[in-house]
Amino acid sequence: MTDDALKRLSDEGVAIWLDDLSRERITSGNLAELIEHRHVTGVTTNPTIFQQAIGYGGGYADRIHDMALRGVTVSEAVRMITAADVRDAADILRPVFDATGGRNGWVSIEVDPRFAHATDATTAEARHLTWLIDRPNTLIKIPATRAGLPAISEVIAAGISVNVTLIFSLERYREVMDAYLTGLEKAGQRGIDLGTIHSVASFFVSRLDAEVDKRLDALDSPEAKALRGKAAVANARLAYQAFEEVFGSADGTTVPSRRWHALREAGANQQRPLWASTGVKDPAYQDTVYVTELVAPGTVNTMPEATLEAMVDHGTVTGNTVTNTYEQARADLDAIRKLGISYARVVQALETEGIKKFQQSWDDLLSAVRKSRACP
Repeated sequence: MTDDALKRLSDEGVAIWLDDLSRERITSGNLAELIEHRHVTGVTTNPTIFQQAIGYGGGYADRIHDMALRGVTVSEAVRMITAADVRDAADILRPVFDATGGRNGWVSIEVDPRFAHATDATTAEARHLTWLIDRPNTLIKIPATRAGLPAISEVIAAGISVNVTLIFSLERYREVMDAYLTGLEKAGQRGIDLGTIHSVASFFVSRLDAEVDKRLDALDSPEAKALRGKAAVANARLAYQAFEEVFGSADGTTVPSRRWHALREAGANQQRPLWASTGVKDPAYQDTVYVTELVAPGTVNTMPEATLEAMVDHGTVTGNTVTNTYEQARADLDAIRKLGISYARVVQALETEGIKKFQQSWDDLLSAVRKSRACP
């Protein structure tokens, strides 16, 4: 086995981040090993990851017990536990952060998903998590809901780096980029050094295929079957085209927007596209497809460890697989629409479902901590 595929991926300009975190992964040295041997340069988390780590994993019982004795509420106990994991992971990744001038070495933590439709609460939670973790290489994850967009601008304007999550539609992605630029402009007006602010926009991939394929299967036609597994990659590739329209292309063939040009001259950093949900949900698909088909400079791919190891074992990186594919990507989405599958309804359903799943994971996490506090 070799990690040459991961090295080639990095050489193509794709940052490899791990989509998982736990106390055991930190204390066992596993995270440090992945950084050293698997080219991992960042970590992302979400409520589901923490629910699995704390609800079913080890290493948390003593902390939970001590906080119960001190009368710490369950919600605050969860915040403190997850913040501690993120803080320790950020310390492990700090050398990467320093070596790359802040481009990589990040650890993401999400605001309480119950605030997904509350702008002010989301903004307040982002400020609180930034204060609580107190590490420069922490990204605060904010969902790209309607209420999340102004929160993104306000948090960026306060000089806080953000991972915008749960992006499914191209229209919403353009609104996310606009919110980022608005936040940078406000930060500049407040005298904040724009070079200290970073952001990624997490565009979810595999979930789109899962939802569209379900609708294609219901049609039970040869035309529908031929389009299975095409929606997610096409959508992500068109998202990268939208990214180039704002921030410019790596080869200079697409010039940046005037608005971004002015911010870049003031020292601002690009908001990089991040491919999230890259583990396949259909076993019929190649388990590395959402990595190998989305290779483009200036992107991040956050992978569960199973996908990371699949790349090590049999992943093939052949160069840039995104640019020069936009015409085919648009044709694939158009073909799906012509079969009567509404893109707008699909992406709205996915956003609603994504928020609901994270809220359920958070509720399950609270229940697990509550149950652990009750144990002798």
